[in-house]
Amino acid sequence: MISYVTVGVDDMDRAKRFYSAFLPALGYGLEEGPEGLSFALPVPEGQRPVLPDFYVKPTFNGQPATAGNGTMVAFEARNQAQVRDLHAAAVDAGGTDEGQPGFRASYGPHFYVCYLRDPQGNKIAVFSCDPNEAGRDE
Repeated sequence: MISYVTVGVDDMDRAKRFYSAFLPALGYGLEEGPEGLSFALPVPEGQRPVLPDFYVKPTFNGQPATAGNGTMVAFEARNQAQVRDLHAAAVDAGGTDEGQPGFRASYGPHFYVCYLRDPQGNKIAVFSCDPNEAGRDE
C-alpha cells in the first residue's frame, strides 16, 4: 500500500492554485503549513486513514525542483464527466494539457483518462474506469 506521494515545486502559490482546482472535488482536504501543502482524504472517527496522502513541498536540498521523467501520479474520479470537469479546472488553474479527456486504445474499454502537467512540470492523470458508463467500443 502506498502511504503518500510527494511532488517538489518551486512556486507554492502556483502549485496551490493548480492542485486546489481539482483535488477537493475528489474528496481531498488541504492542510497548509510552513513545509508545504498536504492533501488527505477525510478520516471518519475511529477509522484508519484512507491512503495515499498527497504532498506538495519545496525540495529538501534547496535545489530547484524537477519533474521525474516517466513519473506520473494518477487520481481516480467518480465518472467521465468529472474527468472532463477536473481537466478543465486544472488547465484554468495554470496546468498544461498533456492529453485531452478520452479513451486510450492501450487501456481497457472503460478506462477514460486525461493527462496534465502541474506548473512545475509534474505529470498528473485523472481517470475513471466505471463499467456502468459507456465504454470505448460502445
